[in-house]
Amino acid sequence: MAVKTFKPVTPSLRYKSVADFSGLTPKKDQPKKPKKLIVSLSKSGGRNNLGRTTNFRKGGGHKRFYRVVDFKRNKFDIPAKVASLEYDPNRTAYIALLNYADGEKRYILAPAKLKVGDEVIASETADIQPGNHMMLESMPVGTLIHNVETRPGSGGKFVRAAGQFAQLMAKEGGYGLLKMPSGELRKVNVKSRATIGQLSNPENENIKLGKAGRKRWMGVRPTVRGVAMNPVDHPMGGGEGRASGGHPRSPWGLPSKGYKTRNNKRTDGFIVKRRVRKKR
Repeated sequence: MAVKTFKPVTPSLRYKSVADFSGLTPKKDQPKKPKKLIVSLSKSGGRNNLGRTTNFRKGGGHKRFYRVVDFKRNKFDIPAKVASLEYDPNRTAYIALLNYADGEKRYILAPAKLKVGDEVIASETADIQPGNHMMLESMPVGTLIHNVETRPGSGGKFVRAAGQFAQLMAKEGGYGLLKMPSGELRKVNVKSRATIGQLSNPENENIKLGKAGRKRWMGVRPTVRGVAMNPVDHPMGGGEGRASGGHPRSPWGLPSKGYKTRNNKRTDGFIVKRRVRKKR
């Protein structure tokens, strides 16, 4: 799917680009979905369960319905046909509606090259085709995968954004070695499951919003720089004239550049090599 641009007849259209959605099923051709697959979605406005604002950059945005996506893929050895490919406002990748042979319908993350009418299955004897789901131990080394479980039966947690994929580099000692999209090398139990293929909508990274208002439609409020605040509001605020900050901090005093915040010793041993920093 390509990226659509516009003639600059207004200032915001000069840089705006959108996905052309050419590979998706038109709304008039989409089959009727069960009510359990589309549920209402409430907004937090960046507030926690006590009503206190903990994220100052959330709020507003267009109303959405949540599509219940099957990340577990736990209907084993039952084939399903792709009934439609659809846009999901809650994620960057597209989703596919599956009609299972026993009559049930479910949404899954749509891999690239998946088409309406294709057949997919969750099985250890399945072919290595986009959309099929199986254990890592059943896959050949070098397979591109997405929707990877952290532990067997937990449901897919890794690699769920548009155009992303992980690669199975090796299998040894009950673990598969995955190269993650960030460049990190990570060990995952070979009994964990994943879906074959790269995720759909790889052109998403080339889309430009074009104006601030489009970001507001997505529920993202403006980001105010710490150096633009007063000292009472931020550690980097105040100063005579314009200050560069000098000591990059969060509003609560934590260092914000080069300071590692990861604190999960339980899973430290699964990381073989840290992610590769991108050159700016």
